Amino acid sequence: MANTLTKPEWEDLGGGIKRRITADGEKLMQVEVHFQPGAEGYEHSHPHEQTSYVVTGGGTYKILDVAYEIRKGDMILVPGGLRHGFLAMQGEETLLLDTFSPPREDFRKT
Repeated sequence: MANTLTKPEWEDLGGGIKRRITADGEKLMQVEVHFQPGAEGYEHSHPHEQTSYVVTGGGTYKILDVAYEIRKGDMILVPGGLRHGFLAMQGEETLLLDTFSPPREDFRKT
């Protein structure tokens, strides 16, 4: 389990996106995801329930075939198993705080 009192190093995901786990518990995980302007988190799905809170910036969050414009201070809920993706706005960096339940084992380093 990660120490929730420190911030680990960023993991570069390529394409102008990086992330770091900021809280790693038994039943939930929080992750900061940083997007360069215009970076795209391609559509995917996973069984975890997820919320995304916009700390700075914004963009278009797509769940199934519905697009939502989200900006600083907005939060969106993605039920487990639904296809979703995010396109960061142009001209401004974006930081999302994602929360997953249960934790994403695939994000943990072994």
